[in-house]
Amino acid sequence: MPADHRHLPAVTTRFAPSPTGFLHLGHAYSALFAADAAGPGGRFLLRIEDIDGGRSRPEFEHAIFEDLAWLGLAWETPVRHQSKHLAEYARAVEGLAGAGLLYPCFCTRADIQREVAGADSAPHLLSPIGPDGPLYPGTCRNLSQTDRRRRIDAGAPYALRLRMDDAIAATGPLTWSGDDRGEVKATPEIFGDVVLARKSMPATYHVACTWDDALQGVTLVTRGEDLIPVTHIHRLLQALWKIPTPRYRHHRLLIGADGKKLSKRDRAPTIRALREAGKTTAEVIAQAHSSAMALEAN
Repeated sequence: MPADHRHLPAVTTRFAPSPTGFLHLGHAYSALFAADAAGPGGRFLLRIEDIDGGRSRPEFEHAIFEDLAWLGLAWETPVRHQSKHLAEYARAVEGLAGAGLLYPCFCTRADIQREVAGADSAPHLLSPIGPDGPLYPGTCRNLSQTDRRRRIDAGAPYALRLRMDDAIAATGPLTWSGDDRGEVKATPEIFGDVVLARKSMPATYHVACTWDDALQGVTLVTRGEDLIPVTHIHRLLQALWKIPTPRYRHHRLLIGADGKKLSKRDRAPTIRALREAGKTTAEVIAQAHSSAMALEAN
């Protein structure tokens, strides 16, 4: 017997793709998962995460709308485009800077790799390993204000990193709720001094995603289980900005015949290609769900 939802608060979910390629079967499953999680009377939002102007393309955005409509999904309008709200994210970042929680980092990826590699001969200097690899060794953390200003005035590119220990001290212990895990202890320190903005980009994914979820009233964030680690960072940002914390629900990632997760980079079969091959909407939806069920059975 179906549950009675009449007295439950409405759920707001979202699907937030980046227009950097055509959607594949994994995206289809994620979008259907989010729409289904909204439940009776819930809200399903579509958000275009296009802050990466170098890789985002109008043709891919158009295909997102077309593919999702073909799957039978309907979403509220207007659709939020992150590229149109960069000033908002910049102000959010400035708030953290004003609280003394950010510092400019002038290291390139090559600089960081060299420093980490150089520590191999001195084990006591090795950086702990986080979800993204070795944690930033803190090279620029204690530069003087004079040195920082000199480099910035000279036009040196830089990123703004979060002083993780100070941020955690400011919020105290945090938890987040999701899936069947109950209350999960937030451990954002696993990422070290994470980058929140760059000179060429006023906000990274962490900033824009966290800010938008609160602004749009998202009460349940659904996404792939590969994004479980970043939830720790997002929970910290929510506490620093004093914005609402949604619940989280993560789904298994669909995998290809090679055993790897479906991805744009590995040219996973796209929804568009499946359509052109004569697949019906029902067949594609069934394929996505059967692939997920096969994973659950293993």
